[in-house]
Amino acid sequence: MVELPIANTEAKRNRKPDWLRVKLPVGQEYKKVRSLVDEYKLHTICQSGNCPNMGECWGAGTATFMILGNVCTRSCSFCAVKTGRPPEYDADEPQRVAEAIKLMQVKHAVITSVNRDELKDRGAEIWYQTVVLTKEYSPSTTIETLIPDVKSNWDALFRMVEGGQEVVSHNMETVKELYRKVRPQAKYERSLEQIKRTKELGKRTKTGIMVGLGETKDQMIEAMEDLANNGCDVLTIGQYLQPTKMHLAVEEFVHPDTFAEYKEIGMNMGFDFVESGPLVRSSYHAERHL
Repeated sequence: MVELPIANTEAKRNRKPDWLRVKLPVGQEYKKVRSLVDEYKLHTICQSGNCPNMGECWGAGTATFMILGNVCTRSCSFCAVKTGRPPEYDADEPQRVAEAIKLMQVKHAVITSVNRDELKDRGAEIWYQTVVLTKEYSPSTTIETLIPDVKSNWDALFRMVEGGQEVVSHNMETVKELYRKVRPQAKYERSLEQIKRTKELGKRTKTGIMVGLGETKDQMIEAMEDLANNGCDVLTIGQYLQPTKMHLAVEEFVHPDTFAEYKEIGMNMGFDFVESGPLVRSSYHAERHL
């Protein structure tokens, strides 16, 4: 009698389905963006976060710039960005980012940053200067800033958003019940309040949530209701992908039909725009959210 091999259930669970296949980065525009990023010694969340859409976005001549270095003071269990004590920030970075955006002729720029909890102002002044200089160098460019949790430092929040950007995003990342597991140094209610206060400052607000971390559909709908009730205008929903074996495992590869259902539910709740799909990330197709 021949014994059949035992199926590797873990390997099957982590095997990516066909709808998560992406094209490799190629083309002249991709090379041009890569060259400018290297030349100006810039950081992008596209690279640091192992984004699956880097080839598509860079091929279209766009990128999401990451300011205040590439070392984060947080240690979120889903994120591929380096963690630790960051080096001193570069005061010339705002000008380099603004110059690169002008050279790339970006129509809609997305700017994000690591968490800099060790700074009294959470890096707010660098945020402000980056937006102001980008507007000065490229007056027709619209800007979305994806800002970190300011830990209730509302003076820092005000400074971060007063530079003139059109959209201010802050990612919730997951449902309330999974915060301790996914974002141990953050608080669900605090991030909700940050979005609410940003809306009260007159900004178009946006957030992103990952699925596939073990959340239930009811928990997702509750999180969407909380966001809709706290002034969030734009919502993105995408599949969590495990960046390394050291990070949280994928609990489920959510089917595209469920993403479509979340989009319909969100639009019925009153969001201005819901971008929902397996490969959606917070800055994916960001220009459409205006």
